[in-house]
Amino acid sequence: MKKIGVIGATGMLGHHVAKHIQSNHENILIAIHRTTSDLSSISDLKYQSKIADLNDKESLIQSFRDLDYVLNCGAYYPTVPKSLKEEIKIAKHQMNNFIDAVKESGVKKALYLGGAIAIPKSKEGIANEDEYYTASPKSKSAYVHVKWLMDNMAREAGKKGIPIVIGIPSMTFGEYDYGPSTGRIITNTVNQTLPGYVNGNRNVVYAGDAARGLLSACIDGNIGDRYLITGENITMEDLIQKIITIAGIDTMPKEVPLGLAKLVSKIKMTKYKLYGGKLPLLDDTAIAVMSAGQFLNGDKAKNELGYEPKVSIDETLKRTITWFEQNNYIDGTNSHN
Repeated sequence: MKKIGVIGATGMLGHHVAKHIQSNHENILIAIHRTTSDLSSISDLKYQSKIADLNDKESLIQSFRDLDYVLNCGAYYPTVPKSLKEEIKIAKHQMNNFIDAVKESGVKKALYLGGAIAIPKSKEGIANEDEYYTASPKSKSAYVHVKWLMDNMAREAGKKGIPIVIGIPSMTFGEYDYGPSTGRIITNTVNQTLPGYVNGNRNVVYAGDAARGLLSACIDGNIGDRYLITGENITMEDLIQKIITIAGIDTMPKEVPLGLAKLVSKIKMTKYKLYGGKLPLLDDTAIAVMSAGQFLNGDKAKNELGYEPKVSIDETLKRTITWFEQNNYIDGTNSHN
């Protein structure tokens, strides 16, 4: 029996990872969560509960102590805007706690769920795990810096023999995207509230496939290595077109040049910081993700882990749109389905 802990099981990817763990009757699922976590969203799971917080190293050590594997699907990322210095301080503190807990608890291996944004643009036109920033990113986005920092910390920990693997899913869609997070591009497109999109290259993976790849990376991956967990490469224009076709709506959002999107985002974020209100759709993170998108090569996970995606982009979007409709994230009057 393998005892496998998941931090962030209430999130989309964490939920799918937890479901995949639970699908094997030889596994025991442990949900590691804060005392304040709303667990109603994972009522479909059968799990043991452990209380811990990424800001509290000792609680992490205690929760990891008798586990075989841990997957950190709840690593820090910027939400409400703070200064870059503060964002980096929080991310560094939480990541240090996670790394120290892995080292001191005796857990066999742990996975840090990273972001593809930590991989710089490839000159070859399709990026793989070997692409690294040689210095701090020039981008001023807190999201870019935080993901770069934590990726670097995880790789350095691996070099020191601390049993951490880095799993990097591409742009992920699927059920249980409360918020929503990545799925905002879908809900805003179908609800016709998307102010525009920036074209570029992407790789899209179904959350269920990503979960399977991440668990394989955690158990079978090499310590300190990155593994890209990918689906299919697609342009953002083609992705948006698929969304509106599957949802049965008529209006295609307008393509916006990246420079204009950055300008609009800066104006809206300045107003938000001065006057408050609702966080703009085009925030710093959204712009960073748009501008950093690229095609990805998933051969390493295929060759070393035997991972291949099973769900097509079309089926991924159908499942995701259906879930959003069922959970009232999409206004049914905008869809013909």
